[in-house]
Amino acid sequence: MGSGMLQSLLSMAIRKDGEGRPQIAHVSPAAAIAGGEFQIRGKGFARSARPRVSFGEAEAPVVIGSDSFVIARVPETASVGELVIRNGDESSPAWACEIGIQVADGVHPVANPAVDAAGNIFTTFSGSRGQKTPVSVFKTDLNYDTKPFLSDLMNATALAFDSGGLLHISSRYEGIVYQVTPSGSMSVYVEGMGVATGIAFDGEENLYVGDRQGTIFKISPSRQIYVFATVEPSIAAYHLAIGPDKHLYVTGPTTSSFDSVYRVAPTGDVEIYYRGLGRPQGLAFDAEGRLYVAASLGGRRGVVRLGQDRKPELFLSGPNIVGLAFTPSRSIIVATNGALYRVDAGIKGKPLP
Repeated sequence: MGSGMLQSLLSMAIRKDGEGRPQIAHVSPAAAIAGGEFQIRGKGFARSARPRVSFGEAEAPVVIGSDSFVIARVPETASVGELVIRNGDESSPAWACEIGIQVADGVHPVANPAVDAAGNIFTTFSGSRGQKTPVSVFKTDLNYDTKPFLSDLMNATALAFDSGGLLHISSRYEGIVYQVTPSGSMSVYVEGMGVATGIAFDGEENLYVGDRQGTIFKISPSRQIYVFATVEPSIAAYHLAIGPDKHLYVTGPTTSSFDSVYRVAPTGDVEIYYRGLGRPQGLAFDAEGRLYVAASLGGRRGVVRLGQDRKPELFLSGPNIVGLAFTPSRSIIVATNGALYRVDAGIKGKPLP
C-alpha cells in the first residue's frame, strides 16, 4: 500500500472519529430532578439519526434535538447522572450531571423543608385551606425512612428551627406559630399573625412571620409583637430567610411573571434585591452567601441561584418546586408539592443564625 493511500485512510479514520462521534461541550443547569430539563450543546448529535439521550440505563425524552443543541427531560427512572448522547451507532463520552434522588413522597409541602442539626428532614402535609389532614408534619430520618411526626395542626405551612433546636411551624389557617419539642409536644408560640406563612429566626432569636396580606411581623424573644415591614400582598404565601448580611429576604408570588426578591434591613426598610423571577417561593443561602430561590428564570422552572453580584443562573431544573434546604452532609433537599429529593451538590449551607 502506497504512502498516499495510507495517509488517505488515516485521514478518513480521524475524520470519522472526530465528526461521527457526538461531542458534548456544555450542559446546563448543573443539576435536575425528575421532570427537569438539561440543555446540551456540542456537535455531531444528529449526524445519522435523531439524537438519543440516556442517564445511565434510563432513556430520556428529547424535547428538542438538532446536531448542536438538545433539550432532554430527566425521566422518573433516572438515578445516575452519566449523560450520554447517541446519534445512531456512535455515542458521546459520558458527561457528569447531578440528578436528584427521591427520598420521600406522599407529602404536601408549600414552603421549605427544615433540616435539624443531625440531618433529619421535616416537611408538611399542608392540604388545601381548612382541610384537616391525618398527618400535619412528617419526619424523614438519615436512612430516608419517612414517618408521621405531628398531627392536629391545620394547614401546617412554614418550618424553622431556633438556635436551641426547637421546631416552629406556622398555620396559615389559624394565624398561629407553634413551637414543637423533639418528641412532638406542641404549644402555641405566638398567635394573631393573620394568614401566617413564612417564618425565620435571626441571630438574636427574633422570629419573623409573614402575613401574606402584606405585613411582616417581628416577635422578640420575650414574645413582644411588632410590625416590622410591609410589602406587596401575595396570592400564595411569603417565604423568608435571613441573609449573611443580617437582612431579611422575602419572596411572595403575585399574578406577575416578573416578581421580586425583597431585602429588608434591620430597620424595616424594604428594597428590591432582584426583580425578574417567575413565581418565586422558598429561599435559602449557602455558606458563601449565594441565594437560592425556587422560581423560574426565563421560562425555565427550578432553583435559581443569585451570586453576590445579583446575577441569576438556573442552578437546578425541575417542576413544581416550592422550597429547598441544605443538610449537614452538603446535600440539598428539594421539595416539590408532592415529594422530597436529595441532590448531592457538595454545597455547604449557611449556618443557622
